[in-house]
Amino acid sequence: MPDNPEKPFDACIKKTQRMAGLSLMIPLLLSCSNNAVVNYATDVVVRELGGPVADAYSTVQQVRSVQKDVIAFEALVRILTTEARVNWGDEKSASNKEYVKYTNHYRTRVFVNFEQGKVHVETLDRKDLKHAIIVTLLTPYNPDEVDLFSDKAVPIGEEPMLYGQVIDHQGKPIRWEWRASQFADYLINHQLTTRASAKGTVYSVDLDLVGDHMIKRQYQYADIVRQMSQRYKIKESLIYAIMRTESSFNPYAVSHANAYGLMQIIPSTAGRDVFKLVKRRSGQPSRQYLFNPFNNIDAGTAYLHLLETRYLKNVRDPRVRHYAIISAYNGGAGNVLKTFHSNRTRAMEILNQMEPEEAYSALTRKHPRQESRNYLKKVTRAQKDFYKGDV
Repeated sequence: MPDNPEKPFDACIKKTQRMAGLSLMIPLLLSCSNNAVVNYATDVVVRELGGPVADAYSTVQQVRSVQKDVIAFEALVRILTTEARVNWGDEKSASNKEYVKYTNHYRTRVFVNFEQGKVHVETLDRKDLKHAIIVTLLTPYNPDEVDLFSDKAVPIGEEPMLYGQVIDHQGKPIRWEWRASQFADYLINHQLTTRASAKGTVYSVDLDLVGDHMIKRQYQYADIVRQMSQRYKIKESLIYAIMRTESSFNPYAVSHANAYGLMQIIPSTAGRDVFKLVKRRSGQPSRQYLFNPFNNIDAGTAYLHLLETRYLKNVRDPRVRHYAIISAYNGGAGNVLKTFHSNRTRAMEILNQMEPEEAYSALTRKHPRQESRNYLKKVTRAQKDFYKGDV
């Protein structure tokens, strides 16, 4: 592997841009990516996840599939960030808790922060501002309808994802285009701001989601959560807590780790495990599959079931196992065991000698990954908010 494995990747991007432009970039990129790039991408994934999840890479065919997924996703992100940099001077894109969508040849963009409850619409094209506000208010709840990685227009007509989470100047929720249009006029007349940028004048408006926006979103998934809880014998409060921690109930959640949807499933790891061991299916779930809320909650809860009944089944104390499962959902079962000893057998012996409070303390202080230490704290705290006698 070369000293800098990103250099051939960047060279390939430049080559494809010269040959065909951004519209043909992905297939050309995949065809010209060399082994150094492919191996680098796979090494990153395996190194970061570790544990039993890494066993999914046990065959050459599986490794090649993972390599292709990583490169394809990275290509999509590169295209988007390149266009963002050209038009806006930054590289902002969607994340697990923030919906970001570009339209109008990347000259208009929208941010919906589901954690903070903030909406920001901005454009370099003054004439497009009203339309952008209307589309934001009426963006459909179905993630299949919206391409986060391009400037394709957003179709409207279905129930909006922000329905009931935004109240207009008359105190009414917004379902139809005529009401969205009236509210857009109000926002432009009363809350329009402008700022100078290197790319031109930026026209924008800001608005807040209702105070209980998080609760309104979580209720949308109550039937699915109840069904999956019963199917896989996983507490509803844990499913809700993980969804809130992973995505703040953002149906469009996506991360740069190639994780998708409400419970942030990585197709080539947790997704593949669920397909193989629970669904008895070959391959791995697609991005479109995981953006479907039903499929996503199903896959996430099924993976919790695998952690409970397969990867961490030898942890005897139920509460210790509960903490281990939460930690493993974020950082892998292998890293849970590494917290206690480099030898897995010895690690399990140590874990089984601990009281729940001792195990929790170790996992939140000594886990190899800082993110996983904090993750256990966040999920445990969130689960108390969904307490119904089962925590």
